[in-house]
Amino acid sequence: MEGDAAQTLGMLLLILMAAFLAPLVTDRLAAFVVVPSVVLEIVFGIVLGPSLLGLVRETETVAMLADLGLALLMFMAGYEVDFARIRGRPLRRAALAWLCSVALGMGTGWALFGASQTALIIGLALITTALGTVLPILRDSGGLEGAFGARFMASGTMGEFGPIVLITLLLSGYRPLEATLLLVGFFVLAGLSAWRATRPPSERLTRLIRATLGSSTQVAVRLCILVIVLFVWLAASLRLDALLGAFAAGIIVRLMFTTHHPGSVERVESKMDAVGFGFLIPVFFVVTGVRFDLSALLADPVALLLVPLLLAAFLVVRGGPEYLLSRGDVPGRQRLPLALFSATALPLIAVLATIGTDTGALDGATAAALLGAGVLSVLVLPQVGGALLRRSRTAAGEAER
Repeated sequence: MEGDAAQTLGMLLLILMAAFLAPLVTDRLAAFVVVPSVVLEIVFGIVLGPSLLGLVRETETVAMLADLGLALLMFMAGYEVDFARIRGRPLRRAALAWLCSVALGMGTGWALFGASQTALIIGLALITTALGTVLPILRDSGGLEGAFGARFMASGTMGEFGPIVLITLLLSGYRPLEATLLLVGFFVLAGLSAWRATRPPSERLTRLIRATLGSSTQVAVRLCILVIVLFVWLAASLRLDALLGAFAAGIIVRLMFTTHHPGSVERVESKMDAVGFGFLIPVFFVVTGVRFDLSALLADPVALLLVPLLLAAFLVVRGGPEYLLSRGDVPGRQRLPLALFSATALPLIAVLATIGTDTGALDGATAAALLGAGVLSVLVLPQVGGALLRRSRTAAGEAER
């Protein structure tokens, strides 16, 4: 038992070393090429995992930490949703664009793999947006400001929340009617919780939240973690996707702090960023690399060809409708950056690849190709989109002068 514990701790040490080194290497490479830290975390996971060095494998403890990291990533995505900014036209247009993506995605999956479970999983992967992954990139660069920020938040919300609902409906193992009833029940509970979150809280809780934001007690952070685990447990107990619970938890906590503690919203976000992006979320991305079956991908020429094909499909299926339906929502030069950021996909792809391999719908090579396309989307699309967005804003600033 002690030997197993030491081995697990040793693997966790290597994972944390990879998470620590990733931003350092990113900084070194910045003079030549901009590489997101999450991409290097996945690459380091591939190197450390069974595909290459074989130093790290997915134990129960490692898998649990990775799952918590993914839950926190979804929580942060939900926490970023500001309904006051996206309601109305931005959300309506984003919803319409996503529905168009659903039709295109399912059609693409059918064209590639015929009427099969494989086609369904590929189709679901093509309609996702990596909101939780892209948000830090845009936030750090000031890209969330103005009309572009509101429109992307609406697009990202649909591209994150919509696929989670479809995964629950189509891949939970329930019959459609049962899954629908359970989803309705979950949404009723989440809606009641959101309503309660906007009601006046107890004076003692309000005082403790404000008084402990700068102390070791950190009641606000403890409350966030409690709500995350509560809703993840609730979703898992109903055999719904746990990510649905984490995303809902983020929205509910955001509503509570926005309503009663508006001055604390950004401080709480920074503290949850520290917990998430400082520890658990990098663990998830490194473990994603550990799960990557590189040998199966390299041994299958068809799967290798599938990587660029799927990357192009992300652009067409997810980016195309956003580009076409964002006219009038953002300046003309910002429509292409919006499409590129919306087509970036990864966390839910990792989930779908795992579901596919566990159920036998995806073989190792196809799952690796899907994950590889997702990694490439994070590596390439935000960089190109960010450069185009900066250029458009620079041009707009010069025009104003």
